[in-house]
Amino acid sequence: MSKEPVGIALPKVGMEPLRRRQLIDAAIATLRRYGWPDTTVVRIGAEAGLSPAIIHHYFKSKDDLLAAAMRWILVELRTEVVGRLKRANSPRARLQAVIDGSFAPSQFRPEIRAAWLAFWAQAPFAPVLDRLRRLYIARLRSTLIADLRRLLPGGQVEDAALALASMIDGLFLRAASGDPMVTPEAACALATEHLDHRLACAASSKKGS
Repeated sequence: MSKEPVGIALPKVGMEPLRRRQLIDAAIATLRRYGWPDTTVVRIGAEAGLSPAIIHHYFKSKDDLLAAAMRWILVELRTEVVGRLKRANSPRARLQAVIDGSFAPSQFRPEIRAAWLAFWAQAPFAPVLDRLRRLYIARLRSTLIADLRRLLPGGQVEDAALALASMIDGLFLRAASGDPMVTPEAACALATEHLDHRLACAASSKKGS
């Protein structure tokens, strides 16, 4: 009878979804503890209680594993936003739903902030991550534009969407970098203030024309 190689736990049939999620959780936890440069397959394996061989069975590289982690985080973010969008009853309320969902407490967990920070820093150098980054940017832009065009003159919509998206991402990355002043509440308030100022200026300009 052949024996399983020492130190390698071969995956069982039907274990793939559980193993992948286990490794994603371990990668996120390791990122929080060590940061991207010192997050290694060996450390992820130790966090998950699995051998590096198992990790390579499911993921081609560390970038591939980070991409899987970010897909899971983006699904969680989308759930936060969509849940609020369903309860919004006006374009302004829908924009607030995007802000509130982006800064939901679930998104501000230390391990999630660490994963976002690694994602933004590494995306320019890894095609699999850059595709995710561009997808996230495009989805946020289209969501904002859909309601901004109902509140602003056509010529202002693109700039307003870019500015609000930049506020959301910038505030979140400041929090992820360790700025203690950027709490979920503070981030929501600042992004909301920016949006209200933009809408008020557009309304004032319209009255004066």
